[in-house]
Amino acid sequence: MKKVIITCAVTGAIHTPSMSPYLPVTPDEIVEASVAAAEAGAAVIHLHARDPVSGKPDQSPEAFAKFLPQIKARTKAVLNLTSGGSPFMTIEERIQPSMRFAPEVSSLNMGSFNFGLFPMLDRFTEFKHAWERAHLENSRDLIFRNTFKDIEYALAACSANQTRFEFECYDIGHLYNLAHFADRGLVKAPFFVQSVFGILGGIGAHSEDVMHMRRTADRLFGRDYQWSVLGAGRHQLRIAAMAASMGGNVRVGLEDSLWLGKGTLAKSNAEQVLRARRIIEGLGLEVATPDEARAILALKGADKVRF
Repeated sequence: MKKVIITCAVTGAIHTPSMSPYLPVTPDEIVEASVAAAEAGAAVIHLHARDPVSGKPDQSPEAFAKFLPQIKARTKAVLNLTSGGSPFMTIEERIQPSMRFAPEVSSLNMGSFNFGLFPMLDRFTEFKHAWERAHLENSRDLIFRNTFKDIEYALAACSANQTRFEFECYDIGHLYNLAHFADRGLVKAPFFVQSVFGILGGIGAHSEDVMHMRRTADRLFGRDYQWSVLGAGRHQLRIAAMAASMGGNVRVGLEDSLWLGKGTLAKSNAEQVLRARRIIEGLGLEVATPDEARAILALKGADKVRF
């Protein structure tokens, strides 16, 4: 029976502290959120760091060092370090934690695109920190830069570390970009493809969009990839259910959605993991353990990281 990998992205760089009191910000909060998510069934924990006072995204290796060893000591989960960081950062900034810590998995965005967060200003109007409103408003004129040169830089920076990648694909063209790098021999199968739905500037969250991503990836990569999905905001669990029924893996977490249901904030990442787990098991499928995820994704093992 196919095992389904649940990834949990516990904090991210999209949402701001004023949007939810449950968003992990401090190192201790990130540790506790990660451990609880793993205990709930997440085999992979996707990690960002934040300034513990303001909650602003912080991509410095020093910020990651404050929680990576603690999470590793308390869970067997695969720890996946972002190289996306914040869309306002350069690739040189964003790849630093993966270069320093040589994780089993690092995320890698597979193309440039508009990244619109400003519609959230219609829902959230009061902010604790000055940077929050500017963070959303400035996305009206934001291109999340991930050029071919940027991607090559990230691949080269981690080439000696045996770090594998979660290839984040926000649109169909990003799948073709991944195929380009595969054709050049710069990335090796099995590919861990994370399809992202519902970000303004990327592919939508209609069921036809999900089907189109799956069909295109099947045609380009055949059996040489593992497919996972994340649905932004209210689309999270619906798209997770659809993907699981199609043989895919799923990602949840407060990075992608603050909600558990309409009008109800998720009080923890673990709540979302448990919802996803119920969907998966309700379909007659089994959730992968961390070691099963390592085998499926051909990872090097937790003993070969540098934290």
